[in-house]
Amino acid sequence: MTSLNKKTIEDIDVKGKSVLVRCDFNVPMKDGVISNDKRIVAALPTIQYLTGHGAKVILCSHMGRPKGEFLPEFSLAPVAQRLSQLLEQPVKMAKDVIGLDAKALAASLEEGEVMLLENVRYHKEETKNDPAFSKELASLAEIYVNDAFGTAHRAHCSTTGVADYLPAVCGYLIQKEISVMGGALNSPQRPLVAILGGSKVSDKIGVINNLLEKVDTLVVGGGMAYTFLKAMGHTVGASLCEDDKLELAKEMLAKAKERGVDLLLPVDHKAGDRFAEDCQVSVIDGLDIPDGWMGMDIGPASVALFCTAVKKAGTVIWNGPMGVFEFPNFAEGTLEMAKAIAESGAVSIIGGGDSVSAVTKLGFADKMTHISTGGGASLEFLEGLELPGIAALNDK
Repeated sequence: MTSLNKKTIEDIDVKGKSVLVRCDFNVPMKDGVISNDKRIVAALPTIQYLTGHGAKVILCSHMGRPKGEFLPEFSLAPVAQRLSQLLEQPVKMAKDVIGLDAKALAASLEEGEVMLLENVRYHKEETKNDPAFSKELASLAEIYVNDAFGTAHRAHCSTTGVADYLPAVCGYLIQKEISVMGGALNSPQRPLVAILGGSKVSDKIGVINNLLEKVDTLVVGGGMAYTFLKAMGHTVGASLCEDDKLELAKEMLAKAKERGVDLLLPVDHKAGDRFAEDCQVSVIDGLDIPDGWMGMDIGPASVALFCTAVKKAGTVIWNGPMGVFEFPNFAEGTLEMAKAIAESGAVSIIGGGDSVSAVTKLGFADKMTHISTGGGASLEFLEGLELPGIAALNDK
């Protein structure tokens, strides 16, 4: 389990020190313009704390997958511009990562100034966690701060490697992620209800296993529900189903029963005659789906059942949509869950890309206690795995 007792930026003296901060500036771009700056905004509290306490701030991040090549479309220059506006001070942009320009800029920084290195993934050594590259990167600074929860499950130079050479602490973003999510798993307000959706059981085996040890109720929707229903002997028609995971689903059902966990599955379905936005739609009562139909969302009775569980919850963890919410006809289950969670008054934690975009798209983001910034990282956290980027930080 990822330790919650890590040093933070407030536990060290940063005045006059060069501080290397790993951020997650992997923002969506459209025609060279940032289309969503949420991740940049999320990094501001840490950067402002450091500048306010007299640190010389050197920011670094990856963007996209340039695979070790200097590709201009993956340059972080637009991020430096946006940061300059948000911080209301110039953010100097280095032309490279560990080259002459980066080194000269880092050496010339004054207290309270900020610079940004070019995309760390312009070097293929970054994702290989190459010690020589880590050492070069670390040589720019005297302290390392990790504030990129979205990449905390990756052991790369800028997420773990540099921590071998510098005192390493976490920023406010990572601190919030581990305290809120860790608290929800280790000492939740009960009942603790976890809602898992998305298409595949195989993506969430570890998460289901870990959550069955901790939750009072586990709600399973989305495509993964059909594998469970088939394992119970129901027909699933043309629905998404992982036949090689049926035995595993049976084991999970048995484990839930043995541990007294209420495992809720859909009791009716909204189905389509093919996987398309303009397919024929039918609401199917009962658990069985006839041939030629595929379940694409939970039905009204399932919505009522799942929402009742949410209304009683003290803590809700939600990862994965209830249906093909990109198709308006099959978005209702996900919409109703988001609404129920928003109105529940429970401590609510939304983790994983699809549920986050659903909640944001549906306008419920500000009603949630915590929206995780890391898709893969939040899944691994819920699975109880140690995240390398957090494990590498100094303990209190």
